[in-house]
Amino acid sequence: MKKTLFLFLLLIGVTTSFAQSEWESLFNGKNLKGWVKLNGTAEYKVVDGTIVGISKMDTPNTFLATKKMYGDFILEFEFKVDDSLNSGVQFRSNSLKEYQNGRVHGYQFEIDPSSRAWTGGIYDEARRGWLYDLTGKEYAQKAFKKGEWNKARIEAIGKNIRTWVNGIPCANILDETDSSGFIALQVHAIGDKSHEGKTIAWRNIKICTQNIESEKTPDFQEIPQKNCIANTISDREAQDGWKLLWDGATTNGWRGAKLSTFPQKGWKIENGILKVLKSDGAESRNGGDIVTVDKYKNFELSVDFKITPGANSGIKYFVDTDMNKGEGSSIGCEFQILDDLKHPDAKLGVNGNRKLGSLYDLIPAPEDKPFRPGFFNNARIVVKDNKVEHWLNDVKIIEYERNNQMWRALVAYSKYKIWPAFGEAAEGNILLQDHGDEVWFQNIKIKELK
Repeated sequence: MKKTLFLFLLLIGVTTSFAQSEWESLFNGKNLKGWVKLNGTAEYKVVDGTIVGISKMDTPNTFLATKKMYGDFILEFEFKVDDSLNSGVQFRSNSLKEYQNGRVHGYQFEIDPSSRAWTGGIYDEARRGWLYDLTGKEYAQKAFKKGEWNKARIEAIGKNIRTWVNGIPCANILDETDSSGFIALQVHAIGDKSHEGKTIAWRNIKICTQNIESEKTPDFQEIPQKNCIANTISDREAQDGWKLLWDGATTNGWRGAKLSTFPQKGWKIENGILKVLKSDGAESRNGGDIVTVDKYKNFELSVDFKITPGANSGIKYFVDTDMNKGEGSSIGCEFQILDDLKHPDAKLGVNGNRKLGSLYDLIPAPEDKPFRPGFFNNARIVVKDNKVEHWLNDVKIIEYERNNQMWRALVAYSKYKIWPAFGEAAEGNILLQDHGDEVWFQNIKIKELK
């Protein structure tokens, strides 16, 4: 990886040396001509050829935005930030009266000097939240240098957006939400009086909008790419064996767990989102659970879900729809989906084994799991024979092995003890649960493993 990365960085140096005449400076080094302040009241001033943003109490996020809008481009800038601040640079962003009364929203290049170290990640400001964080990407987390000037690069070309910090590739997404917008320098809101007056500075801000292909960095396959276009499979995903388990528009491939067809009520497809609708909070009494028509054995399953306040649902696997023909949900291993703060089920079970991300009623997820309330979260379930993993937002939160003595002991002390050989099937359906609460699903994808 290190040798390949070194060669890649040399390649960046070569590619950026051509067509320099196509670059345009966005900051003249003397004043803020061509920029306008939006949303907040933090101060921006020019000091020794740099733009300096100064943090201020009792103001929302403040943005210094270009008056000009940009579509496809390559942007480079240098930045230096106080350790106590969080900041970012907006791109393809907008401030529209009809959207939250002019609140700035859109893509953001993250500047994060904290121990989290997500500088170079991509955030969707005032909208979807994190599109690409740096969890588990140590090569990128180490790129930022505290207390020093750092160099950033953003390539926004068509649907593909990529970032670099000090020549190290950090983020790579596919998205089509915004095709153009302004560029803006952020001074983040603060809640601690001791952080007032702290600064972030930018300099050497330049952009290339012509002959971009001559400046574009070659694709680097070793950096993971995230497809943020809902209910689609990217070229990279297809090459890796991923397929859509739900097409985003129809009920094809799914049926009611206790039906031969899709339920006539209780579920709704709207704007590329599959919604289980709120009823009385009871288990599988409205539309009922839905399952895949096909069964799966070894697989990697990825599902984006959004919890409405107080909701309960789940993603089940190794489901046998013939096991429970009576009331309640079909039987299978469950990745629990739950509002831990507002749903009473969080206080039941043993040691939190009914909370979000848990293997329901069997193995608890950690309390410090990376859940993002109010946003879509990603659940990933990896099954390889008897070994199973639960992942939440790219963090592994549970791993276990079934079909052994320890597994059977766990089952014997759970609500599943009445079901013979629970969780030991070689294959089964995948299920989305109707628990009488509204929960949203999208980007349901699967990769079958050998």
